[in-house]
Amino acid sequence: MSYALATLWHERNRFLPGVLAVAFSALLIALQGGLLLGLFSGTSIPIDHASADLWVGNPEVLSVDLGRPIPLEWLTRLERQPEVVQAEPFLQAFAYWAKPAGGTELCCIVGTRLGGASLGAPRGLSADLRARLSEPGAAVVDEAELGRLGIKGIGDTAEVSGRRVRVVGLVRGYKSVAGPYVFCSLGTAHSFLHMPADQATYLLARCGDGMDVAAVVGRLRGYRNMSAFTSAEFSLRSRLHWLTKTKAGIALGCAAALGLLVGAVVTSQTLYAATAGCLRELAVLRALGIPRWRMALCVLSQSLGVGLAGVGLALPAVWLFGQLAENLGAKVLLPSWLLGSAAVVTLGMALLSGLSATRMLRLAEPAALLR
Repeated sequence: MSYALATLWHERNRFLPGVLAVAFSALLIALQGGLLLGLFSGTSIPIDHASADLWVGNPEVLSVDLGRPIPLEWLTRLERQPEVVQAEPFLQAFAYWAKPAGGTELCCIVGTRLGGASLGAPRGLSADLRARLSEPGAAVVDEAELGRLGIKGIGDTAEVSGRRVRVVGLVRGYKSVAGPYVFCSLGTAHSFLHMPADQATYLLARCGDGMDVAAVVGRLRGYRNMSAFTSAEFSLRSRLHWLTKTKAGIALGCAAALGLLVGAVVTSQTLYAATAGCLRELAVLRALGIPRWRMALCVLSQSLGVGLAGVGLALPAVWLFGQLAENLGAKVLLPSWLLGSAAVVTLGMALLSGLSATRMLRLAEPAALLR
């Protein structure tokens, strides 16, 4: 190992392209994964920003945006569960937003209760804004969606499904992948969606502190005409549906896989070329009686050193590019497990590249020094 590190240092100009290749690969993997996570986090926003512990919907619902109407009388099923301390309806469905200047935009209507303990209302709503939302036709939208909705800000009006809507407030962090979210009261949502008052899209529930939410979900799944999920399960289910069942998700997944492949090829070829450049030095080691397995271990140690240096160089670059992407409007999520996975995958590729480069050792014969 000490000889391998000494070689890396003294031949740093030769191995620098390998370090940069590994850094590029790690950067590509982490940013592709972060963009993928950031994009599809928008599909589960209503779940992730709600205070509910469990969600009940129509049978086999695949994603939160694909719910169908269910009867409100199912609330009694939740209220009968001893762990449940609060249950309420939640409305979500797509409708068409008619822009004031003309044209339409598909939007996602989200209707919730507006009390301070509401399980589905957007976070950060002040008491004054909740009071304004109680007015018929009042709505709140994300400030980043104003352009898509064709409005300028608070006080503007438009139409949803032929009904007048007035924007009474703005929120942040609710930018959608599909249609912009339009948050309103249950009564306004029923009006926009032309849904009977005795129906909802989902039923939300909160369990007492320390209660077993999974046990409640398991009992509710005994009803064959409805689905029940914990919030974490439903959030993951919604993201995976968009990732694996939609053209956009499949395309982005293929792009991430292609980035991984490109990084692997570049890293492999660069390290192979660096090892080939050390052929005479390896031939000297062979002439001194060093066995090939020791030489192979040296090559693998060099590959590991190159990988560690590349990953160390990539991590701050990932953070910088992530911040740049955020400033440009793209959401990039970089959780620690993603960065760790990118580092492990990149180091694995570096070691595999080093293993591939050990094929050059068969050419490292003392006779090569006479050429």
